[in-house]
Amino acid sequence: MNIRKIFLIFIGTLSVGLGVLGMFLPLLPTTVFLLLGAYCYSHSSERFHTWLLNNPWCGEYIRNYRSGRGITARQKASTLAMLWASIGFSTWYISGALWFNLMMLAVAAGVSVHILRLNTYRPEAVEVGKQNAAVADDVS
Repeated sequence: MNIRKIFLIFIGTLSVGLGVLGMFLPLLPTTVFLLLGAYCYSHSSERFHTWLLNNPWCGEYIRNYRSGRGITARQKASTLAMLWASIGFSTWYISGALWFNLMMLAVAAGVSVHILRLNTYRPEAVEVGKQNAAVADDVS
């Protein structure tokens, strides 16, 4: 195995680890790290890439995001709830300088706008579309 593949597997694994942490730490981005991990794995190890895309925690998330389908309404709601709960806790209990609290609120607002602007993936709409395509194929 050459040094490039080892390096990409290392960076991919680090990225996936940070992405998983980002699922629980709202200011740490999840999507960027998971997509970077998928990219690194796709250029270094088909086994790791397949594992990541079929992973029960983040595989569907990555596939839907990469295909432009977006994330589910439930994922949006839980992401926003965790984001604002942790930001609220941090600004209320840690009570740093005013500029720091305002900066955290601005970051949370920016992340919220990004999340809300993502397409909302509706799995049932995809199934209805597949059924309609099948019916159209049968008719013709």
